Amino acid sequence: MFDKFKPMWGKRPQLKKSYDAVIVGGGLHGLATAYFLATRHGITDVAIIEKRYIGFGGAGRNTAIVRANQRTQENVPLYKEALDLWPVLTKELDYNLMFNNCGNLNLMHSEAAMKAARMTISSAQFQGVESHLIDAKEAKELVPALNISRDITFPIHGAMFHPPGGVVRHDAVVWGLAEGAAKNGVQIHQQTEVTAINVEKGKITGVETDRGNIKTNRVLVAAGGYSASIISEMVGIRLPISVLNIQAMVTQPLKPLLNHVVSSGAYHCYANQTLKGEIATGAHMDAWPNYTTLTTAYYIKHQAEALSQFLPCLKGVKMMRHWSGLADMTPDMAPIMDGNDQVEGLFIDCGWGYFGFKSCSSTGKYFAQFMADGEYPEILKPFTLRRFEQHKLMGETAALVNYSADN
Repeated sequence: MFDKFKPMWGKRPQLKKSYDAVIVGGGLHGLATAYFLATRHGITDVAIIEKRYIGFGGAGRNTAIVRANQRTQENVPLYKEALDLWPVLTKELDYNLMFNNCGNLNLMHSEAAMKAARMTISSAQFQGVESHLIDAKEAKELVPALNISRDITFPIHGAMFHPPGGVVRHDAVVWGLAEGAAKNGVQIHQQTEVTAINVEKGKITGVETDRGNIKTNRVLVAAGGYSASIISEMVGIRLPISVLNIQAMVTQPLKPLLNHVVSSGAYHCYANQTLKGEIATGAHMDAWPNYTTLTTAYYIKHQAEALSQFLPCLKGVKMMRHWSGLADMTPDMAPIMDGNDQVEGLFIDCGWGYFGFKSCSSTGKYFAQFMADGEYPEILKPFTLRRFEQHKLMGETAALVNYSADN
């Protein structure tokens, strides 16, 4: 009976000898770009090449938090549009992406953090993104489970409340975009490995895979944590990226207690309650570069200690599943979105760290536009690879510093 079941986007297609465009990586950015190429620009002769299966990497390992209250003026518009696109895509795809704009509560644990939050809020509000600074008592009114006493390691001084943010079901986004792209003619080739990217006289001419060679003049590399090594080894362009391991886990199902996403920079911890009642929680990245995706006992200990401080009702709750994924980090914690520069026809979408899911819808839209007409979209230009040689760092960690050639 099982041979009657088919993938929701059809049988495994035959690899053709040529395509108008090839996308390396079957994650959220690759799927979104292919979907928008087909539906907005009429470019349907597209192949997505995925070594494992769609959603294997960061797309299937994140905890699905979305928000637009970024710190820099360059970041906010991209993330705002991504938030706005979730209900649009839900309707277009006719697929429940389970978008829940429950709001994000970012806890502040010092007066310095409150000052920085005011700057972030001002940046967001200037771009029309709703965000508010509230005190500890107001935070507890929003999340009664919060411990706002002064006898914890990092007492809560206040919080940045971002009502438009929330969560989206990450695997639903993968399946919805895959089905939408395939219905419009895009071919999805899983368990197919790209072994070489061919360049002649500074132009893309094709890719080689373990199932055959493909001629194409447009290649997008959007392979998450593996992008930097692919581009370096196959094209010879080195990217300023470190790949780090980031971990997450979920608890046993509980009665409703978190109606907002809660995060804390001081505790390196966040938590949100899923539709199944589980508390999904994650932390900052491991401090050393690696590609292992192994989980550690230290992380479990850290999460348990952190959560039991500012959400003491979680003491003694069982942790049910624990996993990790790769985060490709640039020096300024901002992505690299570039193309048609050092190699004509090569497009680069990587370096997202742990922000990639939040922006995949809008990024896919603009990369599709970039690949279709060859014009670098204004919204992507600040994220050029050349910003590192031009001393124009612009990410979240560089937001408080004016980088110029003089310093």
